Amino acid sequence: MALDPIQVGGVTLDPVLVLLALAGLAVFTLMALAIALIVHMGRRRRQAQAQAGELAELKGRLQSFAEISVARQGDIARAVNERLDRMTHRVGTDLNETSRKTHESIAKLNERLAVIDTAQKNLTDLSTNMVSLQQILSNKQARGAFGQMRMETIIQDGLPKGAYTFQATLSNGKRPDCVLHLPNTSAGVVIDAKFPLEGFEAFRTARRDEEKKEAAKRVRIDVIRHIEAMAERYFVPGETQDTAILFVPSESIYADLAEHFDDVVQKAHRARIMICAPNMLMLAVHTMQAILKDVKMREQAHLIQREVIHLMEDTERLRERVLDLQRHFGQANTDIEKILTSSDRINSRGRKIEALEFEAEVAVLPVEHTANGVQASAATPPVAAEKHKPVTVVRQPDLLARETH
Repeated sequence: MALDPIQVGGVTLDPVLVLLALAGLAVFTLMALAIALIVHMGRRRRQAQAQAGELAELKGRLQSFAEISVARQGDIARAVNERLDRMTHRVGTDLNETSRKTHESIAKLNERLAVIDTAQKNLTDLSTNMVSLQQILSNKQARGAFGQMRMETIIQDGLPKGAYTFQATLSNGKRPDCVLHLPNTSAGVVIDAKFPLEGFEAFRTARRDEEKKEAAKRVRIDVIRHIEAMAERYFVPGETQDTAILFVPSESIYADLAEHFDDVVQKAHRARIMICAPNMLMLAVHTMQAILKDVKMREQAHLIQREVIHLMEDTERLRERVLDLQRHFGQANTDIEKILTSSDRINSRGRKIEALEFEAEVAVLPVEHTANGVQASAATPPVAAEKHKPVTVVRQPDLLARETH
C-alpha cells in the first residue's frame, strides 16, 4: 500500500519517514521511561534497604527496650513485693500493738469502772448514812445520843481508864454526861453533850431574811438557856471545877456559832462554859493526858531519884574497879620493863663470856683416888702440877633475883 506524501506548509514529508521518526521517538520515550523506572526502582530499593536497616535497628532497640522493661518490671515487682511485705509486717505489728493497747485500755477501763462502781456504792452508802444521820438529827433524843457517842469516843481514845466517869451522879442529884477527874484534887471538869441543835437546823434551812432572823433568835434563846442551866446544875463547890465544857458534835455547827453568834460565845465564856467542837475537845483531852503524865512522873520522882542514886553508886564502883585495873596494868608494865632489863644484861654478860680468849689450853691431869681426896699423880712434874691446878668455880648470885631486889 503506498502512502501519500504529507504536505506541511511548503514542505512535503514522507509518511514512512514520519512514521519512522514517530516510532524512534516512541522508542526513545520508552527507553527514557525504562531508564527512569530503573533509576526509580533502584532508589526505591535503596530506600527499602535503608528502611529495612532502620527497621532492624528499631527492632533491636525495641528488643533491648523490651528486655530492659522486663528487667525493670522485675525490679519494680520485687521492690513492690518487698515494700508490700514491709508494709504488711508493719501493719501487722501496728495491729498487734493497737490490739494490745486496746486490751490494756479496756482492762484499765474495767478497773476504773470497778472503782466507779465502788465509789457509787460508797456514795449510795453515804447517802443512806446521811439520811440516817438526818433522821437522827431530826429527833432530840437521837441527837443527844449522837453527841454523847462522839464525846465518849474522843474521851476513851485519849484518856486512861479512871481519869473520867460517864453519867456520874453529883451530890445535888444531877447527872452530867461526863466528869473528868483532875489530879491532886477531888473536883472534876463537867462535860455536857446535849447541845441544842433545833434552832441551827431551822437557821440553815431558812431562805428568807425573816425566817433567818427568827431562827437566829431561837438559836440565841436555846443556847443561852442551856448555858444558864449548865451553870446552875453542874457548878458544885468542892465537887466540880468552876469551868465546864459544852460539847458541839459538829465542826460546821461550831463554825456557824462562832461566825454568826459571837455574842452567845462571849456570854458562855463569861459564864465559864467552854463551847468545844470535836477537834477542840480532842486538844483538851491531849492536854489533860500530858498533865496526867506529868503528875505521874512527879509521883514517881522519889523512885527515880533512888534509882539514880543506885546508878551513881554503881558508877563509882565501876570507877574504882577501873582504877584497880589501871594499877594492875601499871605494875604489869613495870615488871615487864624489869624483865626486859634483866634479859638485856644477861645477853650482855653472855656476849662478854663469849668474847673471852684463853692463853693456854687446859690439860686433863691423871687423878688418883685416895682416902684424903683427889691427888695429882706423882709422875707429873711440879711445874705442870702447879700449872694445872684445879680451877675453883665460884657460883654467881642470881641476876634476876638481884635485879628484882
